[in-house]
Amino acid sequence: MKKLVKILSFFLPILLFFQCKPYQPEGQGIIGTITWIEGNQMPMIQDGEDPEKGAKKVERTLHIFPLTNISDVKVEEGLISSIATTKIKEVKTDGTGKYAVDLSPGRYTVLTVEEDGLFASIFDGEGNIQPVTVKENEWTLLDILINYKAYY
Repeated sequence: MKKLVKILSFFLPILLFFQCKPYQPEGQGIIGTITWIEGNQMPMIQDGEDPEKGAKKVERTLHIFPLTNISDVKVEEGLISSIATTKIKEVKTDGTGKYAVDLSPGRYTVLTVEEDGLFASIFDGEGNIQPVTVKENEWTLLDILINYKAYY
């Protein structure tokens, strides 16, 4: 009997833990992480350990715009130098590159602020820049890879 109680006292909390839903904040918007990568990203044969490729989580400012098309921006040297749409929100990531921004349901463009302009790494088949859709009462995951100084 004592053995049964010990087994149940061990497994019951574990079973209950896995039945709990993960914490989901109220509202809706975009959450994610910003990662910086630069330099040679080509696979190489190395003796010993695999060298660090240089990917690191970074602090950045994000600008959120209404869904914007490539025809509405001016691009210079891989960065956006001007944009025809009006910025809706601005948010800064924490020291580990994580961010969260509350937004109304809709479609948006998310750009990172770089030293010489704005950056986006994703485009859809219609020419929309870094498109993301926010649905009511849902948080949309958008992890951004800043890779304009990387080569593959």
